[in-house]
Amino acid sequence: ALETTKIHSVVGRVKENVGLMAHRPFRSPHHTISDVALVGGGAYPQPGEISLSHNGVLFLDELPEFKRSVLEVMRQPLEDREVTISRAKFTVTYPSSFMLVASMNPSPSGFFNDPGSPNTSSPAEMQRYMSKIRGPLLDRIDIHIEVTPVPFEKLSEERRGESSVDIRKRVTAARQKQTERFADNEKVHYNAQMSVR
Repeated sequence: ALETTKIHSVVGRVKENVGLMAHRPFRSPHHTISDVALVGGGAYPQPGEISLSHNGVLFLDELPEFKRSVLEVMRQPLEDREVTISRAKFTVTYPSSFMLVASMNPSPSGFFNDPGSPNTSSPAEMQRYMSKIRGPLLDRIDIHIEVTPVPFEKLSEERRGESSVDIRKRVTAARQKQTERFADNEKVHYNAQMSVR
């Protein structure tokens, strides 16, 4: 909470008399974002979206719509969990330990894996669409899930899914197990913080 509050206070996002931030940040920048806005920068380097999502979630909707240069600058921060911005007179390092969540259509038309609709994208369009996301970035995303379209009948049926309260209990229990697992290590609190080197 202290780390997160400090980062948000640098850019003036913590209101007076609020105290510590009580919730993990969730950042969802638009696909037109610049690399400077994502990583941070400026004459007096400010934290970007990846540092503002430190200890929280960075959600990139329509991943292939982001400029390639924007996606490329995320590779190192995902690896090192920090961002270093260098200027002529000084260098600033901001933390960036966040969970990256991204979504995309399976093809430009969105119907590639839809059995009820024909795929109208040509192979060349599919190649161009998929080539925006380079392998080194995909290698840093641990879980890839392909979701097929859900028919209207299933969406509109009365049967209810698992409630958010029940899901939260499972997540909290998993976090508690991680805390117990790493009780002897002051620097590691969950798997993502373990060193790969």
